[in-house]
Amino acid sequence: MAENCTATFANPDDYQAGIEDASVNLILTGGGDFNARLTWLRMRRFHVLHGRENLPRVAFISLSPARVFISFPASAGPSLTYGGHGLQFGDVVFHSRGERMHQRTNGESQWGLISLPPEQLAACSKALTGRKITSPPAGRVLRPTRSAATRLLRLHSKACRLAEKRCELIANPEVVRALEQELLHALVNCLTADSGNGNRKTQLHHADIMLRFEDALAAHSGPQPNMPALCSAVGVPERTLRVCCTEFLGMSPTRYLMLRRLNMARSDLRRANPATASVAEIARTHQFLEPGRFAVTYRTVFGEMPSTTLRRASTELA
Repeated sequence: MAENCTATFANPDDYQAGIEDASVNLILTGGGDFNARLTWLRMRRFHVLHGRENLPRVAFISLSPARVFISFPASAGPSLTYGGHGLQFGDVVFHSRGERMHQRTNGESQWGLISLPPEQLAACSKALTGRKITSPPAGRVLRPTRSAATRLLRLHSKACRLAEKRCELIANPEVVRALEQELLHALVNCLTADSGNGNRKTQLHHADIMLRFEDALAAHSGPQPNMPALCSAVGVPERTLRVCCTEFLGMSPTRYLMLRRLNMARSDLRRANPATASVAEIARTHQFLEPGRFAVTYRTVFGEMPSTTLRRASTELA
């Protein structure tokens, strides 16, 4: 039986936790009140997801190796950037199994995600094209024909509308079966398209550097590492790391480190009890040793003082 849900989120922690089949670390890069919406439809074989967000962000995403994933921009607005590659509306990303990657947005965004069992894709593609389609060893940006991309996007939108407004149809096994068959055919047509990537060798090398960068950050404890120590842990010169971070994250490594710590501090402030927690204590936990400077930087990025976030925590926890 199909499962469906639509949920809205004012807290980025809850939002990223709601994205199933993937681990998502969201780092907001712009101010304002966060507002997002997820719609998902879990059918017998297909999982369909649609996300809407209102703020710019960087996401470090780890996909489940148990399924095949295809992602794409779901609107013609500001594009998504995947692995340093700016996606056009109609582009499709065919992910590798268990892929870890960076995805960023520069403002309001909508994205779609479709997943299915690998054996289902292999069997269907063999029947339709004479060859099995399997996940690539590294994620690839595909540029399907306009008609193939339009059909996939239309079916994705149809599935999400059913999840949001026509629950009685989703309860009908014949409707779900027909939708899955249409999605399979549309997906296979898109996955046989030509690659839209540029220099693959350089992109793969930079992607590997960015994974080592994230691993170094995750493994580090204590005070924020300086650039020489970070470059040593990643195994690249400072110039190379700066080039890769600008390409994948849209910013320098030092700014990404600062925003990463700010987002973790904001998460703690939102979960804290205002009666017992203090801004200074939470700031020190995330290596901001000067409370005044922390407050100024926090307000510049998020548009409010950290004390305001902490006070609001009591309302959100109630």
